[in-house]
Amino acid sequence: MEAGLKKIRVTPLASESFGVRSMCTLVETPDVTVLLDAGVSLCPYRFNLPPHPIEFQTIQRLRQTIAEAADKATVTTISHYHFDHHTPSYEDWVVNWTDNGETARQIYQNKTVLAKNPQENINASQRQRAWMFQKTGGKHAKTVEAADGKTFAFGEIKLSFSEAVAHGSEDSMLDWVIMATVEYGEERFMFAPDVQGPMSTRTADLILAAKPTVIMLGGPPLYLAGFRVEEAQLELGIRNLERIVADVPTVVLEHHALRDEAWRPKLESVFQKAQAQGHKIMTAAEYAGKENVFLESKRKQLFHDHPVSEEFRQWTKTLNGTKIAKPPI
Repeated sequence: MEAGLKKIRVTPLASESFGVRSMCTLVETPDVTVLLDAGVSLCPYRFNLPPHPIEFQTIQRLRQTIAEAADKATVTTISHYHFDHHTPSYEDWVVNWTDNGETARQIYQNKTVLAKNPQENINASQRQRAWMFQKTGGKHAKTVEAADGKTFAFGEIKLSFSEAVAHGSEDSMLDWVIMATVEYGEERFMFAPDVQGPMSTRTADLILAAKPTVIMLGGPPLYLAGFRVEEAQLELGIRNLERIVADVPTVVLEHHALRDEAWRPKLESVFQKAQAQGHKIMTAAEYAGKENVFLESKRKQLFHDHPVSEEFRQWTKTLNGTKIAKPPI
């Protein structure tokens, strides 16, 4: 517990600064423990390379960390149905490190699952994933409830969810997400995954209106500039992020922003805005008191500095198949 939170304990479990794609976080309070977005993934190809064995070792370890944290929680959230934000029930040893359902059962069994509405403000792909979750991992839950725009009380704790907001820019086809706020007295921890900056000014306005003490926020996807995201959208995301760091005492900046190796200098103006107000910006690893471990953005360097075994090299030749065995790591 730090950075202005005395009664709400926030423990980042997996994130880009831990070496994977995730924003999974455990929030402990006197009246309820909440596991936020219990998913974790690897990028299947970056720089035309599959994940390095060190990345597989990392996701394997963090999968176990998330499962152990799930034992402490009574509530689990799903902000949206991308697989780095919830755990699927099919076997996949390349992207999600999942088996045929035991991993999901560990996380969702007997939990109250508060999730993005599977019918409203959702695209076809995510609607299908939501339906699959309800039939698989969700069947182990105590209950699964659409949380968009709702507030839930647990003793003195309020757990509030925003309306559905854009996954990035307002015209994005990547779906919608819901943000969560845990409130205890005057303390408010806000969780804003995949808002990508936010690149939506409406989303930025909702964040500022919530007046969080600490926010964990998915930053702009700098690594996609000029490729899948227009420069003007990124610029808007940076400007909105400047507004937020000037107003919120502590911003835990994560996810898409950290997939660019040069994220820190590219966001220098954001750091300057925070510094001018005496506010803090940190990664999830830094918030947890750990060293940053950026693996995806350093994948080329990993393959150079840590040559893979011949067995692993042969395994990579199976990656175009339909059934892929666990990598030899």
